[in-house]
Amino acid sequence: MERVLTVEEKIKRAEEIYARKQEGNIRKTATVNINDTNKKDIKLLKKMTIQIIISIGIYFFIYIIQNGNYIFSENILNKVNEILSYDTNFQEIYEGVKSQINNFQNMQKDGAIGGAREDNKEEQDNHQSQEEQNKEQTNQEEIQNKEDNSEQKENTIEQNEQKDQSQQEAQVDNSDQSKEMTQEEKDIANIKATTTFIKPIEGKISSKYGPRNPTTSTVPKNHTGTDIAAALGTKIKAATSGEVVLASEQGDYGKHLKIQIGDVSIIYAHCNALYVKQGDKVEQGQEIAEVGSTGNSTGPHLHFEIRISERIIDPEKILEI
Repeated sequence: MERVLTVEEKIKRAEEIYARKQEGNIRKTATVNINDTNKKDIKLLKKMTIQIIISIGIYFFIYIIQNGNYIFSENILNKVNEILSYDTNFQEIYEGVKSQINNFQNMQKDGAIGGAREDNKEEQDNHQSQEEQNKEQTNQEEIQNKEDNSEQKENTIEQNEQKDQSQQEAQVDNSDQSKEMTQEEKDIANIKATTTFIKPIEGKISSKYGPRNPTTSTVPKNHTGTDIAAALGTKIKAATSGEVVLASEQGDYGKHLKIQIGDVSIIYAHCNALYVKQGDKVEQGQEIAEVGSTGNSTGPHLHFEIRISERIIDPEKILEI
């Protein structure tokens, strides 16, 4: 009897055959295209794979034949007969599984419906509670608005009353002031509110503003300014800033200047010399002339005169001289 090869021997023999074929192919590669070599390698691989599968099948078949006594033993055959003899009712099993599936589906549906009902109920309750809260809030807002409106009305009434009262008091005060204040007082208040003054020179007042009893007939009885006696040539400073609207040597004032600032004008008369001319802009404190005795004068002095809208004002009521 011919000896049966084992699987290991068959695999080894197959590998040797494959190696010999590979050596033969390698020798011929010098004269064969690369593409043909690849095709042959694939064919050889397929053949080898088929041979291996066949070898495994043969080995398995031989194993079954050698161990047939165990596979087809009485114990195994009895178990197979026992299983085949068991009467299995597949219809009952199917119906049972189907009923269980249906029960499970119904339970899921009932739970979903119950949950949906509970959710709807909660939503309805929340909606009702929200509506109640909105109504309550609306009522509170209406009440608050009514209270605010009433307070605003009361405040408005009080403010109007206070305003009317203050207007009446202001009217009374204005009427009283207008009755009490003279034109001169109004002019003085206006000048002080709009213009600042400094002393034009340092000296002694030789003749005040207003009525006087002169000893010389050439001196007028009604004095329109304040005379400040000083040494001849004393520098005269501008009491305010402004524009020189008149620089003259004519008349009883002799050499004199008239400086305008707004509605207020200042006259510097009986000067010995004038340092500025008509049209010049002067600053407060600037030297504009010097003390003299020109015009209708009895000695060196400065005639200092203040007017507002050509109304004569007492200079001593505007600044201290």
